[in-house]
Amino acid sequence: MDKKASRIRRSRRTRAKIRELGSPRLCVFRSSKHIYAQVIDPAGEQVLASASSLDKAVRDQISGYTGNKDAAGVVGKIVAERAKAAGVETVAFDRSGFKYRAGYQRNRG
Repeated sequence: MDKKASRIRRSRRTRAKIRELGSPRLCVFRSSKHIYAQVIDPAGEQVLASASSLDKAVRDQISGYTGNKDAAGVVGKIVAERAKAAGVETVAFDRSGFKYRAGYQRNRG
């Protein structure tokens, strides 16, 4: 089994457990240049809140590189504000099978 297949398998297992919990999930994706976060409803059909380092609100608070821990912290704060406005109190953290690294930790904050 190659690395990609292992990651997909881990992500499916994680999402199945989150679905059992019945809570919205915070899905985070980190590319080399940007970080993206979405709060998705328990059924997985609708995005309740989202933010990324491409948003103007985030760009105003970040100077320079947008794929680092500082950018992840700002994206995390903004997606949390938007999720609370949508009525979400708690979320399950979904990292899509990737390793838990510092950028995810800041976003989870």
